[in-house]
This record gives sequence, C-alpha cells and structure tokens, in this order.
Amino acid sequence: MITTTKVQIEPGRLLIDGQWVDGSKKFDTINPATGEVLTQVVEASREDIDRAAQAARRAFEDGGGPWRKMSASERGRLIWRLGDLVEKNIDQLAELETLDNGKPIFESRYVDMPMVIDVLRYYAGWATKIHGETVNTFETAFTYTVREPVGVVGLIVPWNFPLLLASWKVGPALACGNTIVWKPASLTPLTTLRFGELAVEAGVPAGVLNIVTGSAEVGRAIVRHPGIDKIAFTGSTAVGKEIMRSAADTMKRVTLELGGKSPNIVFADSDIDNAVKGAITGIFYGKGEVCNAGSRLFVESKVQDEFLEKLVARAKKMQPADPLDPKTRMGAIVSQEQMQTVLGYIEAGKKEGAKLIAGGNRVAVDGGKGFFLEPTIFGEVTNDMRIAQEEIFGPVLATLSFDDIDQVVDLANRNQYGLAAAVWTRDIKKAHSVSRRLKAGTVWINTYGLMDAALPFGGYKSSGFGRELGMHALDHYTEVKTVWLNMG
Repeated sequence: MITTTKVQIEPGRLLIDGQWVDGSKKFDTINPATGEVLTQVVEASREDIDRAAQAARRAFEDGGGPWRKMSASERGRLIWRLGDLVEKNIDQLAELETLDNGKPIFESRYVDMPMVIDVLRYYAGWATKIHGETVNTFETAFTYTVREPVGVVGLIVPWNFPLLLASWKVGPALACGNTIVWKPASLTPLTTLRFGELAVEAGVPAGVLNIVTGSAEVGRAIVRHPGIDKIAFTGSTAVGKEIMRSAADTMKRVTLELGGKSPNIVFADSDIDNAVKGAITGIFYGKGEVCNAGSRLFVESKVQDEFLEKLVARAKKMQPADPLDPKTRMGAIVSQEQMQTVLGYIEAGKKEGAKLIAGGNRVAVDGGKGFFLEPTIFGEVTNDMRIAQEEIFGPVLATLSFDDIDQVVDLANRNQYGLAAAVWTRDIKKAHSVSRRLKAGTVWINTYGLMDAALPFGGYKSSGFGRELGMHALDHYTEVKTVWLNMG
C-alpha cells in the first residue's frame, strides 16, 4: 500500500515583494504515485509576473534599501542561514519532493536535499570573494576591473530535481548580489514554495526572491519581460532554443543547461561487476528522468554477453515501489503524460528492430493508479535508432556494442547532445585518451553521476552553454566593468 503522508500541504500562492499573494486561477499538482491531487497552486498572471519583476528591480536598484546596503559578508551569512534552514527542515522538504515528483524518498532525503545545503553553503563562502583586478597599462593611468551583479535574474527550473537545480542558480545569483524571479515547473512546485517560506524566515529582504508558479506561459512571460536582465534555464533543448530566440529581443544574458543522451562506455578490461553497478545507477537513478543519464551503453563486443546478462539480472531486481518507502529505489514517473511519452519510445524501439531484454511495461503498484514503469533495457540497438539518438527522460537503456576505441568514440560523439559521458577501464592511459576525445561537458572514469558544488557542470553542442556550479557559475551572474583613471 502506498504510504500516506503526514506532511500538511497548503494551497500554493505566489511570493511577490515579500508577501504571499493569492489568485483566481489555479492548477492541480498531482502525486505521481497515486494519481491523486496533492493541492492547488496559483497560476500567475502577466500582471503578477510584472509585479514580481518590478519588486525585484526595486530591491536591486534601491541604493538605500536593505539588499544594496547589505555587505558581501552579510549576504554570505544570509545564504548560509538558508542552508541551515533547509537542513533543519530536511525531512519535510524531502517528503514534499517525493510526493510531488515520485522519486524515492531515499534520493530526496539523502542525495538531493544534502546537496542543496552544500550548494548554498558553497556559494555563501563565495560572496566575499567576487572581485576584479588591477591591470598595469600606462604610467599615467590607474586601471582596474570590478565585477557587478547582472541585475534581475529569471530562473526557470525543471521538474526532475526541483529544489536541487534551483539551488544551483539561487546560490550564485544571491552571492553576486542579484535579485530573482523564480518559476518552478508546474508539475513540482511544492518544495520551491516551502523554500520561499524559509527565505522569508531567514530574513531575505522583500523583493529579492520572488516566486511565480504556473504553466509554460509564465516562463515565456519571464523570458520576454523587459525588466529581467538574465535567464538561467534548465530543461529541454527544444525549450532552450525557444528561450534563445525570445531573449534576443531584449538582449538578455542566457545560460542553458539542456538535454542529454550520455554515452556510458565499458571496455573489456574494466571491472565488469563495478561497471554493471555503474550502468544501473547511470540510467535508473532518478527513474532515468535525469539530463545526464547514461542512456546509451556501449559495451566492448568480447564481454557484451556476460555484461548484459549481469545487467539484466540486476535490473529485474529493481522493481518500482512506493516512493515513500525508504527501501524503494525505483519510484513513479513524474506524470501520466511523461509515462506515455516513455512508453511511446519503448514501442518505437521495438518497431525499429531493437530487442527488448528487460522491462518495457507499466506496473500497478499496490493496485493503484500511479505512473510506474519497469526498468527497461534494449539490446541489438543501432546508433541511428530513435532510442539511441533522442532523449527519452525515463528508465530506458539502449545498449550497443563496439570493437575498438576509434569506433566507440565516433559512435558516442555522433549525437546532437554533449552533456556527460563515462569510461570504464583499468587502463588509465586509455581512460584519459578517450575522455579527451569525447565531446561532453563532464566525463566520469570508473564511476557515474558524481557531483560536487565546486565542480562546473554544463554541456557541449545541443546540451546548452554556460556552466553551473563551481566558481565558473559566478561569471554568468556578474558583469565586468573596466575603470580608467587618468593620472597624468
């Protein structure tokens, strides 16, 4: 039986200029494990978005206001306080994330929320270290640069890691002194709204952090708004392209972390059992609803049969179950629409001639109406099939074979995406050689999916541009100004 939550879920409102605002139009947010409505949330109107942008602008530009008067060290302490409040409320936030998204509580509680805390504390430390430099030019000139905040930043965050991916943007944006208009995904707004409450509790000044919920139209209005200076977006490549086109009209700064179809490459000389575990984690962690999922598995021909046998055996043990059960490792797909999309790709794989060797079906967990799918693996896949080229965003793995390094590098790179990749081998020279040839923003060697707040993350090609995390993210939330002083 699906666990009943003890968390009290209030109807969702907008956070504008430090106040919680109701609205006449609302939408449902659904529990993917049951198909039932969790609560209703306000759909922001254009007027709401305009008021949020104006509030963010006032907070940013008011020289006598609390945000502009706050020192860098005070900003750092404020961001650290946000991390402390997330830590204090970690169980509640994790449960809300699981209820809204369908991911296992193990992931929400012990992976996602701890990293939210780490990211906030990491950028709290950076607040006092954002500076320019002096440059020697002429004897009669004193020249230097300063780094200034971009201004009002629009955050558009996806549904797969709602609070975690938001923290990747909120942390550097606040550390640099920007103000924020934040749109969570309409499927998963609950942890964002709770974070908004924590921000008010932490003492974030009114107008510095505004939250507007709703459909894709809300996101489009943020991108087009002339009072917003920058867009930080994580989501699909198709939407990323739309954002680029719309942002061009107002010359907004844009960073895009988009889709992926990451190659996971296993050489015959690797630790096979360890690589099998890594392949499972690479595709089935987060139900495969992960932009850097290792959804293309390349196995060297001489060990392919052994590898796939072990892989399938392990996958069949990973059955979908109640997301709130701490033992569950495969939760519910985020929505019925997404489940149908994934099922459509499974049918496409069959029609194109791939061999279904594990899963492929919807599962009724405890006889309920939740959106559960089996971990699915295809064999005999060719690189031109849709399941090998397109981002599925679900628990579906396409496996391919290769015979040598040049062949697998060519196959791995023959795709529009370039977000991440992995290489499994005991030969360290081979590992580094292949890593350098792969067109990917992150390459893991003998592991998959490790992340750290200090290391930049982003993609090549159609996986976007710009970097999140690490010191590199700060570049996207600041402008560089050059100052010349004539001393002659």
